[in-house]
Amino acid sequence: MFKNGILRCVVRAQSMKSFSTSCEANSKVAVLGASGGIGQPLSLLLKESPMISQLSLYDIAHTPGVAADLSHIETRANVTGHMGPDQLGEALQGCDVVLIPAGVPRKPGMTRDDLFNTNASIVRDLCKAAAETCPDAMLGIITNPVNSTVPIASEIYKKAGCYNPSKIFGVTTLDVVRANTFVSQIKGLDVSATSVPVIGGHAGVTIIPLLSQATPAVTFPQADLEALTVRIQNAGTEVVEAKAGAGSATLSMAYAAARFCFSLLAAIEGKEGVIECAYVKSDLTESSYFANPILLGVKNGLEKNLGFGTLSDYEQQLVKDAMAELKSSIKKGEDFVA
Repeated sequence: MFKNGILRCVVRAQSMKSFSTSCEANSKVAVLGASGGIGQPLSLLLKESPMISQLSLYDIAHTPGVAADLSHIETRANVTGHMGPDQLGEALQGCDVVLIPAGVPRKPGMTRDDLFNTNASIVRDLCKAAAETCPDAMLGIITNPVNSTVPIASEIYKKAGCYNPSKIFGVTTLDVVRANTFVSQIKGLDVSATSVPVIGGHAGVTIIPLLSQATPAVTFPQADLEALTVRIQNAGTEVVEAKAGAGSATLSMAYAAARFCFSLLAAIEGKEGVIECAYVKSDLTESSYFANPILLGVKNGLEKNLGFGTLSDYEQQLVKDAMAELKSSIKKGEDFVA
């Protein structure tokens, strides 16, 4: 547990800078959905990291071209491209980390739940392959709606007999990235030294920024606090509307996913004190999955769930308001597999 920002997501800046430039390892990472709007910039960021010796790219189309393009970059990672279901097993063979950004993006007027029917099937099929081919790999789910797709992944791994809740993560890092950015802009802070934990889930009212635990400490009048909370919760819609039908958050999501991956790889390689927020199996609230800061480690991925500390009255109410939607989304994912 943590209070007043003492224990927080302190590795944020290190994840994208120190971790990705100073650590060398021999990890194999697969990106499933590598030709898409998130997959391509994510693959580019991963290609830059000396922690990755093998970068395996998979999609249903265009992957050989993406792989050929990235393979010309002068970094150590060997890039391979795999296309279509027949090559999925080969893409996953020997992976340490599997990232899944595959799926259709949101368009104006769509909620994350509107994506469910299409994206649920995609995540189900990719997770089946991962469970069969690299069951011990760390799994990072990016495909929306994350509140439902992570339970889908868990149920698939249970059916395959290889379920380890410490190795399945919903990547909610973008909510933290947005909160850090918005707070630093409003308060005139150094964004690289600004840290705001975000708990709950990864959609609308389930996104709960703990502004009372921000580092450096900040305060807002109640009206401003509520407006900023709503902006963080609806930031994805802000991007969808700004793109006017041309897509959803891709570049910022790729950045956030790469940051989480670098943190995970650094922890696997033995770096201590690596903390990120993620949506994981949890017994801390009424919801059976919940996002909050977690300590990443060598063996299990999720070494320790750090909880969410002491909440303000306003934040406690936000958690209560999120419960019904969280539980409904989780049940929807579990029922889909059942």
